[in-house]
Amino acid sequence: MIALNRRTILKWATALPLFGEIAWQKATAATTSNIYSRIGVRPFINARGTWTYLSGSLELPEVRAAKQEAARHFVDIFELQRAAGKRLAELSGAEAGMVTSGAAGAMASAAAACMAGTDPKKIWQLPDTSGLKGEVVLYGGRSAFDSALRLTGAKLVVAHTPQQLEAAAGPNAAMIYTTVLGDRLKQAIDIAKKAKVPLLLDDAAGIPPIENLRLYAKMGADLYCFSGGKGLGGPQCSGLLLGRKDLIEAALANTSPWEGAVCRAMKVGKEEVMGCLAAVEAWGKMDLQALNTQWNSRVKRIAALVETVPGVATDIQIPKDGNRYPTLTVHWDEPGWKFTVADCDRQLREGEPRIEVLTASNPSLVAAVVERDSKTPRNNYLQIISMTMQPGEDLIVGRRLREILGAARKNAKA
Repeated sequence: MIALNRRTILKWATALPLFGEIAWQKATAATTSNIYSRIGVRPFINARGTWTYLSGSLELPEVRAAKQEAARHFVDIFELQRAAGKRLAELSGAEAGMVTSGAAGAMASAAAACMAGTDPKKIWQLPDTSGLKGEVVLYGGRSAFDSALRLTGAKLVVAHTPQQLEAAAGPNAAMIYTTVLGDRLKQAIDIAKKAKVPLLLDDAAGIPPIENLRLYAKMGADLYCFSGGKGLGGPQCSGLLLGRKDLIEAALANTSPWEGAVCRAMKVGKEEVMGCLAAVEAWGKMDLQALNTQWNSRVKRIAALVETVPGVATDIQIPKDGNRYPTLTVHWDEPGWKFTVADCDRQLREGEPRIEVLTASNPSLVAAVVERDSKTPRNNYLQIISMTMQPGEDLIVGRRLREILGAARKNAKA
């Protein structure tokens, strides 16, 4: 009992200074309208991460400035992509690069490039792959994003093991697509080189760290891509495709602004090109360790507040994939309290301000999609992603979560 009291005292001692900040924050808060609320759309505090359906991330100040400047002039998009690609090559160590309409746009452009090359007749022929190498090997299994490959006309061939990959990388294979990293990626690259089939690595959320921009070129990946609108902090509808010069040339030939190219619809404007380039250059000057310290402090403050509710426990970790930022997981006795993660998620979303947190739900997933890990149900935890929160929002999230969980516990004990 003494030890329990001591722990309780320590929790409250940690949280008390935060209550003072909350009181000041509430006293000075002002209600303001914005461009979204004026048309009936509710902005929110994003503690879920860089999800596309929640508009990705917020653009870096350097990105907003670059887009505004770019918007003042007319340019030739062919010339712009080549100039930006040259600069991206310098920054990444890859032979060439281009800005795409997100990582999914990079997937489509890469697949078209590997099937049709730069031959105008073959480019116009897609998505009809008759007479072409029309198979794309998915190493690791299917995902909701492989529609970006299928729309080019590619036939998907699934390989889960290195042996299956070797067998699938045959005469009809135009490209290997994978999201595997580390030693599995190195092994896949070796198999692709031996089979002489280009490999595309999709590491959409792979920045930060910015070092990944150079890592995959050093590892010998033929092509690799990132999202511009996730951790990179670039325009939401942008991405990066980097790799071999001949393949980037082919990707450009199969993509907007070429009329008649299968990826013509994946348009990228001058603002996205210059904004994405500005994001890459900005990250070269950032201190990721300092940012992680800042992000970690946010979730620690939330943890300190919610742990004052008896029965609530937390832990903080940095995931190895997806949103690779300090992430807070909040636990409580769901059956005992008769209050689920879904209940808490709903109350956070319906309250004011609206708060979005990470749970097992995915409102943007097409219901019929079957993914590689769909047979393994994901535990439904409530998690807080630190990177997408703005200064001061951690206190709002912590206060609201504490109020909701405190009320749930009280009702359970009644």
